[in-house]
Amino acid sequence: MASKLSLILLLLGLSATLASPTAASYGTSQQNGAPANYNFNWAVNDAPSGNNYGQQESRQGDNTQGSYYVHLPDGRLQRVDYTVSGDSGFVAQVTYEGQAQFPQQNRPQQGYGR
Repeated sequence: MASKLSLILLLLGLSATLASPTAASYGTSQQNGAPANYNFNWAVNDAPSGNNYGQQESRQGDNTQGSYYVHLPDGRLQRVDYTVSGDSGFVAQVTYEGQAQFPQQNRPQQGYGR
């Protein structure tokens, strides 16, 4: 009997949560009735380690635009510019700057019995 009562209370709580008008749905850009509005950026450029990457993004309501970049091990800079307008999804354009470099590496000869 107690398990039936627990199940009924659980179902009532779940239905009340789903029917609540204040429950936010996925993709909602509003919190407390105000549209999303922000602008941020960050970057890392550490010459000794070769790390060079960063991101910039801004949003006004349902429209988001931004970019991020990373210095690839082959010497090129990969840049991704993107936009999201409402329910359009993530639209990206990827570009590369520079020429890929693959320096000759002296690797020891591998063999059996050595």
